[in-house]
Order: sequence, then C-alpha cells, then structure tokens
Amino acid sequence: QVQLVESGGGLVQPGGSLRLSCAASGFTFSTYGMSWYRQAPGEERELVASINTGHITNYADSVKGRFTISRDNVKNMVYLQMNSLKPEDTAVYYCYRFSFWGQGTQVTVSS
Repeated sequence: QVQLVESGGGLVQPGGSLRLSCAASGFTFSTYGMSWYRQAPGEERELVASINTGHITNYADSVKGRFTISRDNVKNMVYLQMNSLKPEDTAVYYCYRFSFWGQGTQVTVSS
C-alpha cells in the first residue's frame, strides 16, 4: 500500500533552516509527481512546492527563493529544503502524491 512518511520538522528560530524528508513506498515512485503542502492553525491547506517526474519544480510565491524541493528516485525520497524561515512558515507540512497524504510533520518558527 502507498505510504508517505515525513520527517525533519521541529522548532527553529527565524532566519534558520530545516530540511524535510518524505519516504515513499508502495508505488513506482519515479512515475509520480510529488508535492509538499502545509496547513497552519485555522487556515486551509496550501501547496508549497511540487516536482514532476521530469524534475520540473513549482513554488508558492510566498516561498520562492527560500525553499527548494528535490527528489531522489533511487531512494524514493522527496525533500524540502527550507531556508530563511519566517514565523509565518509555521505549519504542519504534508507530503502528497495523487490521492495520498503523509501524516505531516510540525514546523515551528519562533524565537
């Protein structure tokens, strides 16, 4: 069965960095686009970044130039490198493949 398991969240100060990882299993990873979404308290879930099978990437305007999505088709992993973090980046971050969500990992940006 499809499984998406996120890791790498935590508490970081403004201006800091985190790298989120998503371990995928149960499907042919290289044939699917992958995405990261986030949901802050009281807010709707929003797309943060996506990467297709050709490694073409797309970002929300709010994270362009600060976040980088990447994938490793050998390890079946997708990553989100987050730099210059801001308090407004605080949210639960979810890994997504068409029709499937991971359990989420909490990112808190606070001094």
